[in-house]
Amino acid sequence: MNKTITVHKFGGSCLRDISDLNRIAEVIKFWPGQSILVVSALWGTTDRLMRASQEPRYASRLVSDLSRQHLRFAPGLIDSKNANLFNSVLKGIEHSLEELSRSPDDWNATNRLLAAGERLSALVVAHHLQEFDIQAHPVGAEDIGLKLKGINRAPIVDIDASMEKLDHSALFGTPVITGWFGEGTDGELALLGRGGSDHTATSIAHLVNADKVILWKDVEGVLPLNPRWGIESKPIPYLGYGEAVELARLDTPVLHPATVEPLRSIGIPLEIRDLRGVHQEKASSIIGPDLHQTRKVKAIGCLPSIARISVDSPSLEVQSEKLGRVLIQLAQENVPCWNLDSVPGHISWIVSQHDLTVATRIVSEHFTEHEISEFGVMFSLVGNKLPEDSEFILTQQLKELLEVEVLSINEHAIRLISKNKDVHSMLKVLADHLELAIEA
Repeated sequence: MNKTITVHKFGGSCLRDISDLNRIAEVIKFWPGQSILVVSALWGTTDRLMRASQEPRYASRLVSDLSRQHLRFAPGLIDSKNANLFNSVLKGIEHSLEELSRSPDDWNATNRLLAAGERLSALVVAHHLQEFDIQAHPVGAEDIGLKLKGINRAPIVDIDASMEKLDHSALFGTPVITGWFGEGTDGELALLGRGGSDHTATSIAHLVNADKVILWKDVEGVLPLNPRWGIESKPIPYLGYGEAVELARLDTPVLHPATVEPLRSIGIPLEIRDLRGVHQEKASSIIGPDLHQTRKVKAIGCLPSIARISVDSPSLEVQSEKLGRVLIQLAQENVPCWNLDSVPGHISWIVSQHDLTVATRIVSEHFTEHEISEFGVMFSLVGNKLPEDSEFILTQQLKELLEVEVLSINEHAIRLISKNKDVHSMLKVLADHLELAIEA
């Protein structure tokens, strides 16, 4: 019978001090089946490396400081079998800084410098696990064939290319894999974007056909309301993949949309667990297949400050051609289009206000006249198999009270927009109506 495989991801918020490493060891020591770890850099390390990349001439103490910091976590590392690898990573940091002092725009050197944080972290975590008699060893993501789609900064892992290249022989025992980077399409080191290490973990899970992925965090789980709004709520026990992606796109600080995508096609469940509660039997939040559950809103995504750009077009053929060009350019400029409404003779796009200048410029290149309407907020009422009639969720009276109009409805979300800028008050009314907030 084959062993179960669990991919555990530990981010920087779970790598703050030695007590965190002890908790990680406690988790892995008694976890059934094989554990594969994906790690971020130790807390604060990436920020220091980023600052050094911008001012390499003034980073002379960085290498010695990083050495001391990581040896505080794993004092025996300097005399271990991985000592040479540890010193090699430190020398690599020095070399990258020297390259950047000569060529500040050398993004290859910048990427090698930034990736050193994950390399050091993998060494520290693997060494600490070894002290608990766990057969752990550090693994560089690009060394085992993890390919990314793009160069320099890549949006996602290339699953198909990685499936062909993955070195399964390096995944014996308890591998501790570096998150956030891999080999770009040009053969050089490339970095993922925000949430990159989580995406590395779920991509690895897809590649090895893992039984589950656990993202260990310093929070309980996925909340129905972003804590930034000061409205208390309890973690959502279960989210479907589609629900999770919708919520991640708009609001949740716990998940990034790219995290979920590698799991959807093969149905691997994703758990969110709090490292401070290592003895809890059940995960606070589980993400998995989109089940047909009660038609109830589970969460509210919130995107403040948006705008609608509208244009008219007398010719349907020209309209279709120009619309396609606008969408391509928006994607090239990394401008999300939150809603597109296209009917014969009229098109409108919803974008964030901080993207409005770029989006307006692109639209103006193809349409001579446009109209802009500004809105205070876009809400997304997230749930699975929601009814097509929004009145099932919100009464007409409540819509008028909140001054909202329905923007779109799909099986995972009802999106609303409003010109009202008092987002907190509106959100509180919605949360109370939908019974998402905890009563004071």
